[in-house]
Amino acid sequence: MVSLYASRKKIQPRSVFGLFTKWRWATVWLTQLVFYGLPWLEWNARQAVLFDLEARRFFIFGLVLYPQDFIYLTGLLVISALALFLFTAVAGRLWCGYACPQTVYTEIFLWIEKKVEGDRSARLRLDQAPLSASKFGKRGLKHLLWVLFALWTGFTFVGYFTPIRELATLTLAASLGPWQTFWVFFYGFATYGNAGWMREQVCKYMCPYARFQSAMFDKDTMIVTYDKARGEPRGARSKKADPKALGLGSCVDCSLCVQVCPTGIDIRNGLQYECIGCGACIDVCDEVMDKVGYPRGLIKYSTQNGMAQGWTRQEMIRHAFRPRVLVYTTILAVITIAVFTSLFLRTPLKVDVIRDRGSLARMVEHGRIENVFRLQIMNATEERQVYRVTVEGLDGIAIASETEVEVLPTEVRSAPMAVQIPPNAASPGSHPIRFTIRSTGDSVDEVVEKAVFLVPR
Repeated sequence: MVSLYASRKKIQPRSVFGLFTKWRWATVWLTQLVFYGLPWLEWNARQAVLFDLEARRFFIFGLVLYPQDFIYLTGLLVISALALFLFTAVAGRLWCGYACPQTVYTEIFLWIEKKVEGDRSARLRLDQAPLSASKFGKRGLKHLLWVLFALWTGFTFVGYFTPIRELATLTLAASLGPWQTFWVFFYGFATYGNAGWMREQVCKYMCPYARFQSAMFDKDTMIVTYDKARGEPRGARSKKADPKALGLGSCVDCSLCVQVCPTGIDIRNGLQYECIGCGACIDVCDEVMDKVGYPRGLIKYSTQNGMAQGWTRQEMIRHAFRPRVLVYTTILAVITIAVFTSLFLRTPLKVDVIRDRGSLARMVEHGRIENVFRLQIMNATEERQVYRVTVEGLDGIAIASETEVEVLPTEVRSAPMAVQIPPNAASPGSHPIRFTIRSTGDSVDEVVEKAVFLVPR
C-alpha cells in the first residue's frame, strides 16, 4: 500500500530584518490602518464607508450607490483582476508576498507568537518540551491574544455593514442580533484558523492563485532567484578562507534562507509554486554575505533570461516592457479611465417608469384619455431634492396630478403620475412618450425616461 497522505511538518519561521521585510511591514501597517480605521471615519454626520444591505445603499465618502450601480462593482473587479495579471507578469507574486490578507495576518500572528514564546529556536524548544505550567501559560496567552485580535477583526468586518458605533454599543450591551453575532464569530474564526493554525497550508493547498500563477510567468518575469552559478558548490568555510582555493561557491550552506521562508521551501532548488515572493530569503542571505565579506545578491529578484544571459538590472527592466505587459497595461488603463469617467459623470438621480397595471387606459371627464404611471425616483445625493416632472410626445399631453416630487436624502420615492391627452389627439394604439425629471435645486440633474401611452379603441 502506498499512502498518499503526508503529515504536516510545522514551520517556525525565523525573524529577519532587511529591505524587503521593511516593505512587507509597511504594507501590513498600511492595509490594517485602512481596514481598522476606515469604519470609524465620519462623513456628513454618517459613517464614511458603509454598505447598508438592509436599506440597499452603499456609502463611500460622498458617493451613494444603489444596487442599480452594480456595474461599477463589476468594473472594479475587472480592474483588480487585470492589475493582478499585470503585476504578476512583471514581478511575480507581489500580491501574495506583500499585500494578501493571508500574508498580512500571518505576519501579525507570528509577531504575537514571537513576543509571547520567543524567536524560532525558543519556539522549537517549547514545541519539544513536555507540558508544564510555563508552557501552558505561554500557549494559553498566545491563543488568548490571537482570539482577541481575530474577534476584533470580525467586529471590524461587520462594522462595514452595520454602523460600527451602533455595533460597538450593541456589543457592550450584549445585544447583538443573530446575523451580526454569526458574522463576527465566523470571520474571527476564519482569521484565527487561517493565520494562527493553517498559515502556509492556505497558500500551498487552498489558494487557487498558487496553482495558476505559472500561466502568467515567463522568462522575463522578475522572481526571487538563487544565483546557482555563483553559489555552487555550496559548503561551510571560515571567514578567512578563500572559497576559490577550496573549490566552493559563495553559498556557505547556512540554511538560513530555509529557516526564514514562511512556506518552508529551499529557494536554492529553483522556482517552486510554494514561493510567495516575499523576499525574506533575500534579506537574510544579504545579511550573511555582509558577515562573510562577499558581495550581496546571491539570492535576489531577477529574471530567468537575466540570470542566463548576465543582464544588468537596467537591461532586465528594459525587457520588462514586452508585448503582453503593454497589452495588459493598455487594457487596464482603458477600463480604469472608462469606469472612473462614468462614475464622475454619473447623474445622482435615477428614475424608473412603471405603468399602473390596474388601469392601463381609461376615459375621464371631458372625454380625455388617461394613463396612470408610477415613477420610482431615487435621490442619490445627501441633500433634500425637489424634482419637477414634465411629459411630451403627443399633442396636448399633460400631467393631471402633482408635477413636483420631494425626495429626502438617499431616499427612493414612488410618485403616481396621471397623464392625459385631449379627445381624438391620437389614434388608437400605443404611442411613445417621454418623461423629463429635473431637479429644481442648485444641482441641475435631469433624467429623460421613455414610456408608452395607450389609446383604447
